[in-house]
Amino acid sequence: MTTNQKPNIVFIMSDDHASHAMSCYGSKINQTPNIDRIANEGMLFENCFCTNSICSPSRAAILTGKYNHLNGVKSINDHFDGRQMTFPKLLQSAGYQTALIGKWHLGHGGDADPTGFDHWSVVPGQGDYHDPVFIEMGERKQYSGYVTDLTTDFAIDWLSKRDKDTPFMLKCHHKAPHRPWQPAEKYAQLYENIDIPEPDTFYDDYENRSQAAVEARMRIDRDMEELDVKGSPPEGLTTLEQKKWKYQRYIKDYLRCIASIDENVGRLLDYLDEEGIADDTIVIYTSDQGFFLGDHGWFDKRFMYEESLRMPFIVRYPREIQAGSVTKAMALNVDFPSTFLDYAGVSIPDEMQGYSLRTIFNGITPDDWRTSMYYRYWMHLDEHHNVYSHYGIRTDQYKLIYYYAQALGTSGSIEEDRPAEWELFDLQSDPCEMNNVYKDPNYSVRIAELKMELHRLQAEVQDQPVAEIE
Repeated sequence: MTTNQKPNIVFIMSDDHASHAMSCYGSKINQTPNIDRIANEGMLFENCFCTNSICSPSRAAILTGKYNHLNGVKSINDHFDGRQMTFPKLLQSAGYQTALIGKWHLGHGGDADPTGFDHWSVVPGQGDYHDPVFIEMGERKQYSGYVTDLTTDFAIDWLSKRDKDTPFMLKCHHKAPHRPWQPAEKYAQLYENIDIPEPDTFYDDYENRSQAAVEARMRIDRDMEELDVKGSPPEGLTTLEQKKWKYQRYIKDYLRCIASIDENVGRLLDYLDEEGIADDTIVIYTSDQGFFLGDHGWFDKRFMYEESLRMPFIVRYPREIQAGSVTKAMALNVDFPSTFLDYAGVSIPDEMQGYSLRTIFNGITPDDWRTSMYYRYWMHLDEHHNVYSHYGIRTDQYKLIYYYAQALGTSGSIEEDRPAEWELFDLQSDPCEMNNVYKDPNYSVRIAELKMELHRLQAEVQDQPVAEIE
């Protein structure tokens, strides 16, 4: 069923919350009952992907509906130019009340401040977990408390003061569960006497994979710092025992941070119920990208591998979306703005490169819906994680990645080229992406087809390929 009524929009986004740390996605390590309410009462997307797995670029793509080479935010060092078109500006022009509460991470001051919002209150940079500073409409204020609770407090406060005769769009952006994973006091002992299961690829040795995977500095055993695990491993542990110890310290704090998010998602959902507006409100829960939770022995993101590429994306709108529905349709973060504008009855600008997901919300996947997606990570050898720049294509069965391994002037990159290389994964036979089959002659025809599709997608999104090796 569709309706001409303009719905309210509540867009809840966390930072680095991998879908495999949500019970509605079948997590083996976590329970998220309040977040699950959105999926149980709405739709879960099994294949939602980001176009660049790092914070600022993903946020810019979500605001503009454009890929990063067009919206100007290729890396976390790039500030967002708020003079460009964004979906909050268009909703605001269409009569929506708009607010942004929580993490912004797209720069501050001048044209980098949030635009298109009647009200905004954001943490500077990454923000602090405890007693954080918020910048409210340009004024810095420090508050006592835990950042996830405060973000929700401020969101509900804004909602309580809204004009109840006018539709609203609220972006509630949580800092958590971003590194260094500092939980609220009430959850500090959660999982204390429990061993969290290790992922199947925890002991990955990166054989038969790219040099990019070998060189990356995001290994739990080697690259985690004392701040990450809140101390040093006990004396006398073997190297393997130290790795296991660090994983338990890391993953428990990560999950504890999510416990606060889940609690506060519940608070926001309860508010909508109490106000009697749940049926009139689109509620979305997502994260700016995925995250490695010990997968491949890693933490962090950036790579085009599944755990990093995949975004959780669940949506509830009782007027149109059937409760408990699941879709395999491929969605991207650049689709979000077009979707919101569609529901608001606002024309989607030609410059937006995504597509409205509304028909999919209604249980219909168009015959011409995308079956492949384009990804590009621009930062090369940044000082912390040493990940090679790369682009690639993902289809329902295959993933082809090209590590062009050059900075190309991208801010935050190191101008030190590495040898270019390809990876191909058959996701049907190798869902954990452990076996690069690019040099397997049995895939030569498939590789040629995928390269053609890669270049078609690059042209479609107006990106430029780098000189490629065979």
